[in-house]
Amino acid sequence: MTNGFHTIAIHGGYDNRANHDAATPPIYQSAAFDMESAVRGDRLAAGEEQGFSYSRVANPTIDVLEQRLAQLEGGDDAVAVASGMAAVSFALLCAAEGGGRIISPTNLYGASVDAMETFFPQFGVHTDFVKDINDLTEVESKIGPDTRAIFAESVANPSTEITDVEALANLAHKHGIPLIIDNTVPTPYLFRPIEFGADVVVHSTTKGITGHGNALGGVVVDAGRFDWAAGRHPQFTRKELVVSDERNGIWRSFADAFGPKAYIRRVRIKYVRTFGAVQAPFNAYLQLMGLETLPEREQREVATATAIAKHLQTNPHVLKVNYSGLGDTDQRDLVAKYYPNGVGTILSFLIDGDEEHVRRLLDATRVFTYIPNIGDARSLIVDPARITHREVPEEYRLRAGVTDNLIRLSIGLEDPEDLIADLDQALDAAFAE
Repeated sequence: MTNGFHTIAIHGGYDNRANHDAATPPIYQSAAFDMESAVRGDRLAAGEEQGFSYSRVANPTIDVLEQRLAQLEGGDDAVAVASGMAAVSFALLCAAEGGGRIISPTNLYGASVDAMETFFPQFGVHTDFVKDINDLTEVESKIGPDTRAIFAESVANPSTEITDVEALANLAHKHGIPLIIDNTVPTPYLFRPIEFGADVVVHSTTKGITGHGNALGGVVVDAGRFDWAAGRHPQFTRKELVVSDERNGIWRSFADAFGPKAYIRRVRIKYVRTFGAVQAPFNAYLQLMGLETLPEREQREVATATAIAKHLQTNPHVLKVNYSGLGDTDQRDLVAKYYPNGVGTILSFLIDGDEEHVRRLLDATRVFTYIPNIGDARSLIVDPARITHREVPEEYRLRAGVTDNLIRLSIGLEDPEDLIADLDQALDAAFAE
């Protein structure tokens, strides 16, 4: 087997001979599995043997998806969950539980900001927000003894601002801190953060990975190389019953039991198993089918997104187009370094009008669909200030450029000429007297 991206997207993590020669991964729609013997059952429950006993912990269909995504991201292991926000929440809480702090920018997806600003503090996890995640001096000034992780999006939604992952990873590692990157927007086809030093990668697989708007999902991918037992993360060296043998007086921590896999096993055993945000086997199957065409979809959608961004720059009602893939910002060097094949399929633009003009434009589109999703085969349109970033504090929204006259597009597989014509007529309708 070669290691080419297209090949892994179709074959990675799957052995058809172990599945009755089925050409595609079967949907194992079973809540539980025969553990075969008392001895094996005990080993499965203790995490000493990998296998399947209960689908809240692991399932064969989902396992294929996890292995495939780990390979595509260049990671060591992965855990799939019910949604992208479950992946973000579990990844960050697992790193910072017990009173830790996270450093993050504010130009994130709205629900991520809301979780870190108002919800995680209820669990003792706080966030130190920075204005610019690429300002390493500002980031370093926030690092303290209880800093447990740095978190950012590889390509921000909806500004498409790019994180300098390699520089941020070097800074994080200098202080013994892991870097966690949300790579939802570009997908692993366009960018693989682990290759540039990221320790953990998360995705809303609902988006470009599935690609057809028909399944919710998320994933946490672990590079498997960060030392979680070095001292900043005491949860990994604390003895815990769930990975120990109390009857025989054998007490282990996650670091004792799993070594370099301590983090990803803790995500599975403590977070997925306990909080129960489990991905459905059928959803995993749909994501596997979507993955098979990810490279082809991304190539076409990026090309169309670029054409639309260039066209919007010529419209007199458009004040600004946010699409770093055009290479017309001060991030052009980062684009060249990290994104030679494009930055992704979303872009946003400001119109010379108010909320009423935005409403008219949204209601006038005929090919674009008004949906708060991205990465679909269909082209989507939304007003972030009212929908995806509604819960973000005004200060953060304005800093990220999410104003009331901002419109976000997610470009699908339709003919680019039809999408451009639809935007033109919708803009004309919005500003008609």
